[in-house]
This record gives sequence, C-alpha cells and structure tokens, in this order.
Amino acid sequence: MSSLRIYAMLFITFFLSGLMQVSHAQATAPYRTVDGKAIDQGIAYVLMLIALLVTYLVH
Repeated sequence: MSSLRIYAMLFITFFLSGLMQVSHAQATAPYRTVDGKAIDQGIAYVLMLIALLVTYLVH
C-alpha cells in the first residue's frame, strides 16, 4: 500500500512539473490566439486527474 502511495506521489510530481514546463514555454512563445478545442482538452485532462485522485482516495 505504501509503495502505491509513493508511485502516486511520483506521478503527481512529474505531472505537475510537466505542466510547469508547458506553461513556461507558452509564456515565452510569441502571442497567438487561444483555441477553444485546446481549452476543452485541458479541462478534460484536469477532470480526469481529479477523478483519478478521488478514485485513489476512496479506494
């Protein structure tokens, strides 16, 4: 059980560090318009992550 928790924390750490790199890359990129499809996909990823965390906490 504790090893599963360690793997979950490592996954969350790498996931969040990847998000930080993506946001930094977009901040340094030239200005462009926001695509509605990209926003929908981002919301879907956040909702899937929340569902994964809730499932992990309930289990």
